[in-house]
Amino acid sequence: MSGSVRFLVTGGTFDKEYNELTGELYFQDTHLPEMLSLGRSRVPATITPLMMVDSLQMTDAQRLLIAEACQAASEDRIVVTHGTDTMTETARVLAHRVTGKTVVLTGAMIPWKFGSSDGLFNLGSAMAFAQTLPPGVYVSMNGRWFAWDNVRKNKAKGEFETL
Repeated sequence: MSGSVRFLVTGGTFDKEYNELTGELYFQDTHLPEMLSLGRSRVPATITPLMMVDSLQMTDAQRLLIAEACQAASEDRIVVTHGTDTMTETARVLAHRVTGKTVVLTGAMIPWKFGSSDGLFNLGSAMAFAQTLPPGVYVSMNGRWFAWDNVRKNKAKGEFETL
């Protein structure tokens, strides 16, 4: 049986809701418990919501909070749900502050609540990579994993790629 995985929730498109009256996206609660249940995950997991923010609004202090939560976690396998726009910036901070753990950042291009989200696929991929990759910091999107310092979001294609 695999060890436990810690999920650190930071918001991002993953957890956005849609207000049908105003057309605005907003945050309420994380969708991770529902997603793990729907995916029939049998991996022991602890979900820790840290914040619910759009990554474009994330501050340096919040990135440090994520790093501190990674270091403080009893698990050595961690998945961080994060907005895709600044995921690589957070990965850089974590790589310089978190040691001895496998940390995988993932997100979604389309909100889970839209029904056509890539979030469930990305979450499952990130879980698998967190359990199998050696200690370090990684980004997992589109079924692939990338070293923290060899990845970028290609906004024209809407996907992540190596540098």
